[in-house]
Parts: sequence; structure tokens; C-alpha cells
Amino acid sequence: MAFTYIIYSQSHNKTYVGCAEDWRARLNKHNAGKVKATSSGLPWSLVLTEEHSSMLDARRRERYLKSSAGRRWMKKTMGDLSEGTPARPATGRDLVPV
Repeated sequence: MAFTYIIYSQSHNKTYVGCAEDWRARLNKHNAGKVKATSSGLPWSLVLTEEHSSMLDARRRERYLKSSAGRRWMKKTMGDLSEGTPARPATGRDLVPV
């Protein structure tokens, strides 16, 4: 099983999209400053996780979310994260508050 995840840094008002087999361990690495791309935005909070059957599918979704169409989807679906409560999907891509 693999996951695509979106995390948010309130201090930088930025999101980061990634994928991992264990999103909890990966989030801990982000918050420990062990990931160069996210070390300056501590702390990071989980906004969204999506479960996939394979790492290949998770990487494809990550690639999409990093595209301009994916960023538009995130903005439309999640809105401005600096103004409200982050959300994550319970099943599929339906968002529920964290």
C-alpha cells in the first residue's frame, strides 16, 4: 500500500506534495528537518492523504498534484489553507476536517 500526501506549513503558507509507503514516518521526517525541501517550513501539518494500491499509482497522483491542473484542483478543493482547518479525504477524494 502507498500514499500520496499533502502537508502545509503555516509559517511559510506553502504546501508540499509527496508520496510514501508510510506517510506517518515521512511526516515525522519532514517535521524533524530531515527533508531538505521542507526543512525551512517547520512545522508541517497533514492536510490530505490518499491511499493507492501501488507506489506507481501514488507517484502518478503526486505528479498530477504538482502539475498546474493539480494545483488548481487543490485550490478548488481545499481553498486557502491559511484561513481554515486543513482537510483530508476519508475515502476516495471526499474531504473531511482533520
